[in-house]
Amino acid sequence: MGDSFAPLARPAFRWLLAGRVTTIAGNAMAPIALAFAVLDLTSSITSLGLVVAARSLTNVVFLLYGGVVADRLPRQLVLAGSCAVSFASQAVVAALVLTGTASVPWLVVLSAVNGMSGAFSLPASAALVPQTVPAELRLQANALLRLGLNSARIGGAALGGLLIAFTGPGWGLAVDALSFALAGVFFAFVRVPAARVPAAHKPSVLAELKVGWTEFVARQWVWVVVVAFTFVNAALVGGVMVLGPVLADRTFGREMWGLVLAAQTAGMVAGAFVVMRVKVRRQLLLGVACVAGFALLPLVMVLHPAPWLLLVTSFVSGLGLEQFGVAWETALQHHVPPDRLARVYSYDMLGSFVAIPLAQLAIGPVSHAFGTSSALLGCAAIYLLATAGMLASRSVRSLENVPEPVR
Repeated sequence: MGDSFAPLARPAFRWLLAGRVTTIAGNAMAPIALAFAVLDLTSSITSLGLVVAARSLTNVVFLLYGGVVADRLPRQLVLAGSCAVSFASQAVVAALVLTGTASVPWLVVLSAVNGMSGAFSLPASAALVPQTVPAELRLQANALLRLGLNSARIGGAALGGLLIAFTGPGWGLAVDALSFALAGVFFAFVRVPAARVPAAHKPSVLAELKVGWTEFVARQWVWVVVVAFTFVNAALVGGVMVLGPVLADRTFGREMWGLVLAAQTAGMVAGAFVVMRVKVRRQLLLGVACVAGFALLPLVMVLHPAPWLLLVTSFVSGLGLEQFGVAWETALQHHVPPDRLARVYSYDMLGSFVAIPLAQLAIGPVSHAFGTSSALLGCAAIYLLATAGMLASRSVRSLENVPEPVR
């Protein structure tokens, strides 16, 4: 087990881990807090969808530019700047909610600002990982990083559910804002070699994006998985994460919903240990097959929402999610050149996230038209169809966990 923790001997990786864990702990509270803040304000599923869609939309719009910036500038500084903007926007949201002056238009605007800042941090943080450890430690680094992030999600979601239940959603949003301020300090201490030597004449943003697109489409397994996750993430965020709090209010309670999310994250923590201990030659194949397990939670929410069964199925789906997550991160870092990695990540994230705001906006009208149960069953069907589509690709089934030579 000692080799599994070898990346922790690297100071740059430790600071990166500390920064990301801090933001995730705060962010684990934010979706729960924001959902119940909007529901307390309006009791409208459509209003909730509008607020969360604003963040998702600006996140998608700025992702590609965020990838270019993260390949041009020191990634740790991009992360620190993103944290500063996120702190400011979330602090204002918290103040509005705590003082009772919040309104849906203000929440939409501030969520949009937060989504924009997140668009710069996502590709930068993912692409920074291979700069902090050598190639032979990437799998362990990704597993440890996700282990830390998911442990933070457990604490954040559980604490968030309790904090929101007893003090209100405003304090959960305030803690999230403070987490960004602290993380920005941690990221500033990351010291790594540059991803590439700066050119005397920088290409245009459009030229940089074209290079990133060429890398993205050159590997069939990359775009096949991203297309599938366009639908998977739409079903997860647009369906379960919006309808989950609504169903919780009607049936098993707000506190239990926080515990359900925490149980899923606990499954992801267990999954990280499985990844570090069990060596699989075709890791992406195993990870993709596990995506089918995502269907368990919406099925149980509809068919038999007993608290114990919700917790068990949420844990199992988290276990499977982690097999995919570590396999995907490691595969990209093994097979994409380091100086183009952030741009490939940005195309990955754009494709994976592009349908989320549409789903968030549509889920209210869809649930009103067909019912909450039918909408959740539709989400389960999407997970199963997406898994089948990925497994149908030979490039996904045959990819091995071996680094490509650096070009």
